[in-house]
Amino acid sequence: MMKAITWARTKKVPFLGICLGFQLAVIEYATNVAKVEGAGSEELHPDAENHVIIYMPEVDKTRMGGTMRLGKHPCIFQEGTEWSRIRALYGTAPQIEERHRHRYEVNPDWISRLEEKGLNFIGKDTKGERMEIIELQDHPWFVGVQAHPEFLSRVLSPSKFFLGFFAAAAGCLDDVTKQLNKA
Repeated sequence: MMKAITWARTKKVPFLGICLGFQLAVIEYATNVAKVEGAGSEELHPDAENHVIIYMPEVDKTRMGGTMRLGKHPCIFQEGTEWSRIRALYGTAPQIEERHRHRYEVNPDWISRLEEKGLNFIGKDTKGERMEIIELQDHPWFVGVQAHPEFLSRVLSPSKFFLGFFAAAAGCLDDVTKQLNKA
């Protein structure tokens, strides 16, 4: 998967990472762009030198089951991200709500370095502590979301994440965005 993410990022091919895909995109970016030596995930790479993805502090690492971050949580679009393609699909909404099912998050110790190297955390939780959405500004559609937009997506009301991904792949993202914002 890491090679596929690198390929999509470098060849400007539309990419949508959901949950683990979001986490792997952060690891790929940390490794290949931010040059974080030994970047990895606490889950997938327990012996990694630098865990850029870690267990959420409140998660019980010994008990599985109901110890995940579950349910609908708000995500606040960050100031200075008005350029965002995913944000444009939501019009003027300052926040969105998506369902979650995970135990991991971006390690706060690495966020500023990743941002300095161009990884944009355009959506965060209400406290600004959990990274929810990533996007590359100079890419036609490189978006990752920690949540699971498929849980709320419907045939006649698709998730903006899926709609944007498919529109970008079809080369009509600008038209779709204009249509949505006209309604």
